[in-house]
Amino acid sequence: MIHSEHPLRRRTFIKGIGAGLFAGALADSASAQGSDCTVGASATKIWSGEYWAKKGDVPLWMFRKRLGESKPGESSRPVLFFVHGSSVTSRVFDLNVPGRGEYSVMDEFARHGFDCWTMDHENYGKSGRSSGNSDIASGVEDLKAAVEIVARETGRQKFHFLGESSGALRAGAYAMVAPERVDRLVFAAFTYKGEGSPTLTKRAEQLAYFRSHNMRKRDREMIRSIATRDKPGTSDPAAVEVLADVEMQFGDQVPTGTYLDMTANLPVVHPEKVLAPVLLVRGEHDGIATVADLEEFYNKLPNGDRQFIILPGTAHSVALATNRQLFWHVTRAFLTMPAPIAT
Repeated sequence: MIHSEHPLRRRTFIKGIGAGLFAGALADSASAQGSDCTVGASATKIWSGEYWAKKGDVPLWMFRKRLGESKPGESSRPVLFFVHGSSVTSRVFDLNVPGRGEYSVMDEFARHGFDCWTMDHENYGKSGRSSGNSDIASGVEDLKAAVEIVARETGRQKFHFLGESSGALRAGAYAMVAPERVDRLVFAAFTYKGEGSPTLTKRAEQLAYFRSHNMRKRDREMIRSIATRDKPGTSDPAAVEVLADVEMQFGDQVPTGTYLDMTANLPVVHPEKVLAPVLLVRGEHDGIATVADLEEFYNKLPNGDRQFIILPGTAHSVALATNRQLFWHVTRAFLTMPAPIAT
């Protein structure tokens, strides 16, 4: 784990996160940001709610989870907004896999006192359809519309954002244009320039198609490949099948915009313009972003409050990884860091 105001000088792998460390994380689950994340003992059940934002004529579906329904006059809780990637909807953050343990990262962080939000981007899931390709720039506009709803419902003006894969690009691009709305950022499976990426090199073979089509096929086999293309065994096939079951209800087509951006338009997030504290999380076997690619991004971030962590036994998908508890641990530790005394 790295938390330094100095550039990253060598590859650093976390190899020692084990059961004892995770147990320690659970032991102090009620505290975060001082008393900011403390939840009353009566709020034991996870409450959920659906909301709608509007981006012009496009309705955007939003989903929220927290311990207990919010009540007038109560203190607000820190907001954690989850941003999904290219080939899945926001369901990836709230999956129920019977007999396989906890897979809902929203439930996990709700139990730790966060007010958890997510959304389906334009042309994904329950959100409205348009003729666009839902690229990163479109995702930024989605987030602009969504945060107004979050601010209205929570009373908060700044939020944590956690994005996975192209969701991290969406969150980063949003942070560049709306720094006043961003508290802390978690970029999971992030890509900076994409140099040396075997997955992006292979994907670029379809660049002409991405340029000429706004939608691409995303069937069950493609969803399965997310968990197997880098290193089989890093995700539970049962969880991937549940994800595929959930995703296929929305059809076998998803937008091409983020694929086009990641194969032809990188970088779309410029580190010098990301002012918030940043946690970069990479799976050890991620085939999209190389360590060198992320080191370059990390070293250019202007905020000394930054970390770059590599998770062992994990590939591109960290939200559904077998070692997802490691991801939860490092993320919660980053989001609940006490404010520095000296700056």
